[in-house]
Amino acid sequence: MEFKYRGLTGKLEHHTVTDEEIDRQIERLRQQNPRVAHVTDRPTQLGDEVVLDYKGFCNGEQFPGGSADYQTLTLGSGQFIPGFEEQLVDKVPGEEITVKVTFPKEYHASDLAGKDAEFICTIHEIRVNTPYELDDVFAQEVGQCPTFRDMRELMGKSMQAYADDTAEMELQDSLIRQAAETLEYTCTEAELNEAIEEQMQTLSAQLAQKGLNLEMYCQFMNTTEAELREQAKPAAEKNARIKAAIEKIVELEKLEPTQEETEKAIELVCRQNRMSREQLQPYMDEEFNAAIRRSVLTTKALSLVRDAATIETC
Repeated sequence: MEFKYRGLTGKLEHHTVTDEEIDRQIERLRQQNPRVAHVTDRPTQLGDEVVLDYKGFCNGEQFPGGSADYQTLTLGSGQFIPGFEEQLVDKVPGEEITVKVTFPKEYHASDLAGKDAEFICTIHEIRVNTPYELDDVFAQEVGQCPTFRDMRELMGKSMQAYADDTAEMELQDSLIRQAAETLEYTCTEAELNEAIEEQMQTLSAQLAQKGLNLEMYCQFMNTTEAELREQAKPAAEKNARIKAAIEKIVELEKLEPTQEETEKAIELVCRQNRMSREQLQPYMDEEFNAAIRRSVLTTKALSLVRDAATIETC
């Protein structure tokens, strides 16, 4: 079969962001960023957010993992073990509180399950979260815009740019998958394992953003890491084929990164990680440079395939 990466066909599905979508995004932003007011004229009550220190003791001994400083807790949220939060109601900042609880029998730490414990707590702050009005104050404090009208306009432009970028990425992904299907290629075990590992690393990074790790995820999903790796094989093999197709295009077209392209790729890394070039410098080793080269060549190969394709816009 001839490797075909020129003359492919694809659809660029354009989506125009609606006013309703902008409104929903602004409302999500409002819910995610409540206005914080510090309370100084009354004791705590259910629904308050408190900032506190606590130390946990079982049988008179402090146990590992049972202590924190300046922990944020919403009273009544059920974030802590049953009975804990209710005992922090009607308290004032600076007061030392002894909270007495019994760990649930099914508690994840078997050495504490079903046991009585005491937590010595000190509240530092009482805060109340209230939603913003959709006004200029909201725009200034959350959106960093002078007026709500400016914020809404900027939100619309940002959402439209994201929709356009997503449509373009989906088009390029569709085209390179078409090309990869025409490549004479057999995935080696080493290539498959590398592709699976990349997928596992991506999953771990996504879980970390939610405060989870792979072990916790496996427990929640009633599975094992070995089973996850097995399930990842089909997609990993397709990804390895796409990677091989890109490498073949680079070889056939004799693509090379220019200095300007390399610099732009490094600047992008800096922006994504909110680092200056000087801060990034210690990490710019041989492995980093190789990754930048692969990134630039991948972009060039995808652009070449896209430019040589017949695209229907819809």
